Amino acid sequence: MSDFFDAVQNFSIIRYALLVGIISSFTFGVVGTFIVTRRISYIAAAISHSILGGIGASIYFNRVYELEWLTPMLGAIPAALISAGLIGWVTLRFKEREDTIIAAIWTCGMTIGLLFIHHAPGPGVNLESFIFGDILLTSQSDVIATVVLAVVVLALVGLFYHKLVAVCFDEEFTSLRGVSAKLYYFLLLGIVGICMVLLVRVAGIVLSIALIVLPAATASRFANRLWSIMIISIILSIIYNVGGLAISFPMEVPTGYVVVIAASVVYALSFCFKRRKN
Repeated sequence: MSDFFDAVQNFSIIRYALLVGIISSFTFGVVGTFIVTRRISYIAAAISHSILGGIGASIYFNRVYELEWLTPMLGAIPAALISAGLIGWVTLRFKEREDTIIAAIWTCGMTIGLLFIHHAPGPGVNLESFIFGDILLTSQSDVIATVVLAVVVLALVGLFYHKLVAVCFDEEFTSLRGVSAKLYYFLLLGIVGICMVLLVRVAGIVLSIALIVLPAATASRFANRLWSIMIISIILSIIYNVGGLAISFPMEVPTGYVVVIAASVVYALSFCFKRRKN
């Protein structure tokens, strides 16, 4: 453990990773609570996989047209928002076929990304860092982008908190009160999309759904109020990210693996305790 603290002091890459993990945890805890409450984990998973399309496109255009500013993280944002919009439209319009259509969007996004990466000139792309995550590849620009995205997400949640809560619990009642439930459902999916972009760097496309869902799911077993679930989920996310980085660094294994295993074990252990009642 002392080696990790020495590394934090001496290596900027470790500090960047630590900052991203802590800052992202606030977003994961808040958005994860909405996902668990609304029961849209499968939609979040589809969005996270579709992000590969934007990542692949950004790598391709960066190399072909020498767009230095076009990083994979920036390319992932429009892909996440587009897939979130498509999935939201599908779930509202084609309920009887939503699972099939969402699966099509999921696989199409990944395929587009793989095609772009395959045809991108230059050295081969380390797909594993995007699929399974590698927080140690975090750069200073990634830290800045993480801060900006986190501020955007938390600001939107703060501004529309009560309407988002209403959409999560009773969409029909929300509509009867004169609030556009569809509009705020799309907003919620957009927020989820941005959050999934943050998760790709920490845990990758495959493991991201576990990191955003498991802390909130664990917290919901010990709290009933939404705000208290969010607070517990944020604390758990920080512990998982910081602890996972500290443990994985000397072991030389990807941080995402350690984080997800820890989150899964804690969630499993939570069933040993009696669920809190109102």
